[in-house]
Amino acid sequence: MPRLTRLTPDTAVGASRDLLADLASRHGRLGDMVSTMAHSPSVLGGYLQLSRAMGRAKLDRGTSERISITVQARQGCGLCLEAHVSAARARGVDEEEIERARAGTSADPAIAAIITLALQIHREPTSITDEQIAALREHGHSDRAMADVVGVVALNVLTGAFNLLAGLTPGSDTGA
Repeated sequence: MPRLTRLTPDTAVGASRDLLADLASRHGRLGDMVSTMAHSPSVLGGYLQLSRAMGRAKLDRGTSERISITVQARQGCGLCLEAHVSAARARGVDEEEIERARAGTSADPAIAAIITLALQIHREPTSITDEQIAALREHGHSDRAMADVVGVVALNVLTGAFNLLAGLTPGSDTGA
């Protein structure tokens, strides 16, 4: 059961009304998360900007979705987890790799290493070592890709924490 109410372009005020109206004109429907985020134009605007920026990330989308699955499996946002599992499948990630991502790993050593980095960024960034960064480079990960992992993790923390606060669960989202 949602804890916070959804807003629409008609019920939102100020910057939130403008953001929702723009989204509605471009997408037709508004998802529960963005409609609920509109209570804070700062949160909604920040989410939209970070989401757009991460769409231009250097990371392969299949890898990015695995990272998102890993983070959401730990954070506990079922709505986010379901969305990222679906996106991973759409990107051709097989069920075994999805299960590995839930467990925080991958059969591919390069992807496993970047997932480990994501977990550390999420839980304990002070544990990241110079040797680990060197190993990531040996796996072919660029500085940009490693930096992008921070953005993927941050976006997942934002959306997952917000959905948990708002009480948004799988099946509760009625729009895109």
